[in-house]
Amino acid sequence: MVRKLTAAATALATLVVSCAPETSQPTKVRALVLSSNGEYTPTEVELKTLTDVASLEGKVARFVGSASIQLSGQDPEVQAATTEDALRRAMTKDSGRSITASFIPDAQGVLTPADFHSWNVTTTYYNLERAWEYFNTVANVPQAELPQTPVYYFPEFILGELSDKPQRDNALFFAPMGAFMVLPFDTLQKAPLAINASILTHEYAHLVFNRRVFDGRALPPPLTVWSQDGVTPGLNVIKAMDEGIADYHAYVASCATRFGCNTRVLSTTYDDALVASRDLATPRCMDALTYNQLLNANLAAAAGLEYRVGTLIAHALFRSATTDAERQALVRALVATYSDPDGAKYGFNQLASGFLNSQESFTLAVAAKAIVQHLPAGSTLQAQVCNNFVNILQIPASSLTGANACPASTIPGDCPSIYSTP
Repeated sequence: MVRKLTAAATALATLVVSCAPETSQPTKVRALVLSSNGEYTPTEVELKTLTDVASLEGKVARFVGSASIQLSGQDPEVQAATTEDALRRAMTKDSGRSITASFIPDAQGVLTPADFHSWNVTTTYYNLERAWEYFNTVANVPQAELPQTPVYYFPEFILGELSDKPQRDNALFFAPMGAFMVLPFDTLQKAPLAINASILTHEYAHLVFNRRVFDGRALPPPLTVWSQDGVTPGLNVIKAMDEGIADYHAYVASCATRFGCNTRVLSTTYDDALVASRDLATPRCMDALTYNQLLNANLAAAAGLEYRVGTLIAHALFRSATTDAERQALVRALVATYSDPDGAKYGFNQLASGFLNSQESFTLAVAAKAIVQHLPAGSTLQAQVCNNFVNILQIPASSLTGANACPASTIPGDCPSIYSTP
């Protein structure tokens, strides 16, 4: 179904319709939803937060078409920006405009998208709404922390340090604009990224991480300051935590679907090798080379380090919680760890700020212990997380013990120790 729709796509990022259907709450529409045979098929769903069906605007998201967003350190306007608002204005070369989706109502009032772009944006809003609901209800993030977020649909998106050509084949949360980007695609042969619910939950997790860990900053000081050093151990850890926990959120959110938990969060979009490399269920262990890179590499030069370590983190979390109740307790603890001013158990926000001038102090052990301290003290779940952090991430047990932390009985498991000597 997706390939047929893709073949019918036009180059327009702004959709046109002669008359707009009436908006009601909830709004019944058809979106592309993963079926039991692995195909995306038109499925009747409800959009619960929509306020304007024609422009696909609602409490969760607001679509913007035909925008031009460009970031380059050589841009005089970017160089002159002294505030984050000024930076966002400097990056916005064309602010774009609202989209207008086209629908065909049936006799029961269910709206069917009339063209590819209408299917794409409708499914994107549905997936973002599901991610929003997951973080609100399962992860216990107040709705006040989950505001309406702009979604730049098929923008001209240029990152000057990477290329002078527009980026393509991606869907991402772009913190410098505080927005999601759904980019045009060329090479992806499977489902477009925005149709993949797990990928959009992963990207929404980055929004939540940014808002809590980095106070919603466009250019968070821990990232900008730490990236200036030749070796970036703190940056390596915090980026790995962001990526790994985002994968875990995508996995837990999938457990509420009718097809159950999906550990292959990139499936249906990427090739099998990449999907397998991020499969949360595949047994994995930290190796000496990766651990050494985490401590001594510059993130910009260590291609994919945050994803490799992030997958280890996600696997450790996956192995720690086996029931719905445990998974919910764990995701709530993770979100609570993002920011906590309690000096007895600081969150990532406070730890990163405190180590702003000494990033080597923001270690994998420090970040992992913060997670452990936000789990129910003495619980089976806490003990399981401790064991898997010690085993899979190769964190010395002595680094995780203390008040409301890992018990002294925490021992390594089946992973070979990277500290063994011949």
